[in-house]
Amino acid sequence: MNENQSNRRSFLKASLTLSAATLVAPSATIASVPLSEDEFKIAVGPYLQTNFNNSMTILWLTNKTAAGWVEYGEQADQLNQKAYGKAELGLMQANSKLNAVTLKNLKPGTKYYYKIVSKEIKDFQPYKLTYGVTVSSAVEEFVNADVAKEEVSFLMMNDIHDRPESISQLLGFVPDKKQDFIFFNGDIFDYQTDEKQIIEHMLQPCVENFAKHTPFIYVRGNHETRGKFAREFPQYYMHVGHAAFTLGPVRFVILDTGEDKEDAHPVYAGIVDFDDYRVQQAEWFKKEINSKEFKKAPFRVVLMHIPPRFSGDAHGPKHCTELFEPLLNQGKVDLVLSGHTHKYMVHQPDKTLNHYPLIIGGGPRTGTRTITKIKADGNKLVASMLDDSGKEVGAYTALRK
Repeated sequence: MNENQSNRRSFLKASLTLSAATLVAPSATIASVPLSEDEFKIAVGPYLQTNFNNSMTILWLTNKTAAGWVEYGEQADQLNQKAYGKAELGLMQANSKLNAVTLKNLKPGTKYYYKIVSKEIKDFQPYKLTYGVTVSSAVEEFVNADVAKEEVSFLMMNDIHDRPESISQLLGFVPDKKQDFIFFNGDIFDYQTDEKQIIEHMLQPCVENFAKHTPFIYVRGNHETRGKFAREFPQYYMHVGHAAFTLGPVRFVILDTGEDKEDAHPVYAGIVDFDDYRVQQAEWFKKEINSKEFKKAPFRVVLMHIPPRFSGDAHGPKHCTELFEPLLNQGKVDLVLSGHTHKYMVHQPDKTLNHYPLIIGGGPRTGTRTITKIKADGNKLVASMLDDSGKEVGAYTALRK
C-alpha cells in the first residue's frame, strides 16, 4: 500500500513472535476449555487486515502478555505452515498482549485455513523466560483475493459513534456476505479512551460478524483523533491513515482528513498539527493520480471521512476542499465515499465544482444510519446506500470512461 508502511510500523512493533525451537508447551483449545477471568485466554480475535498484495495480516489480543504465531495451510486438517510477527533488530517480538502476524506469498484466489496460537509468558527475566499454558482458536478460513479478479465488491459503514450494535444490524441488510472487504470510514468511536473500548465497541462485533474470514480496512475520522488513547489507537489496525491499493478493476485511494477544527483550537491543547498532515497527503495524492496504477485503472474510488465538499464551513472541511478537490477533479475520480455530516446524501457530479460524484453515509442514530454496497467490474461501478430499515436511500452508477 504505497506509503502506509510507516503507519503499520507502530502496530507491527506490538506483534508477537516466537522461534520454533521454543514451541514446546501443550496446547488447549479455547473453545473446549472453560476459562475463568484470571486464566490466560484470547481476549479478542482473530481479525483480518490486508493490502491485497498476496498477504494477509492476522491480529488478536490476549488478556496477558504472551508470544504468538499462526498455523495455516490449504487444507483444514493440514496446517503445516507457521508464521510469526515481524522481528525488529534481530529480536523476535514477545511479551505483549497484541499480536499481528502477516502471511506472505499467498496464492491468488486460494482459500487458506488457519488458527492463532498464543503461549503465556508468566515471568520474563534477563536470562530465564518462564512460559505458562498455550491456547489456540478454532480453525478459520479466508480467501486470498486475486488482485487481477474481474469484479470487486465491498461495504462501507461510517459514523457509528460507540454504538457497536449498529455493526451487526446494518450488516444484516447484506445477507450474501460475499464482499472482498468491509470499509469503516471513520468516527466509529466518539473518542479514544482505552483498549477495552476498542475491543468491545469495534473489534469484538467485527470478529463475531465477519472479521475472521473477511478483512476490514479503516480510516480515522475526526473523532478517532480525540481522547487520551488516540496515540495508541493505530496499533490495533494495519493502518488508519492514507493509503492506496488496486483490487480488480478499481484503484482505491484512502485519505485521512484529520480534525474538523483548526489546530489552534483550545480543545487540542497545542499538541496537534493536522494542517501540515493534510498538506503532506495532498502532495502524496498528487503523485498518486499521476501513477501508472491510478491512470490505467478502469475505476478510481477515493475514501475519506470528511467530504471534500458539502460538509460545512469549519476549518477542516474547508481545508479538505482547498487541498483535495482540485486533485479529485484532475484525477477524474469516479466516486468519492465519505461520512462526517450525519446526513446521508448522493451528490451528482458538477461541471464547475465537484467533477466527481460524492456519496455521504448517514449518522449514528436510528433512522439516520446507513450501509453502502459497492460493486464494480470492468465496465461499470454500482453503489447502493441502504438505511437502517433496509430501504435504498441513494444510488449511483458510473460507466467506464
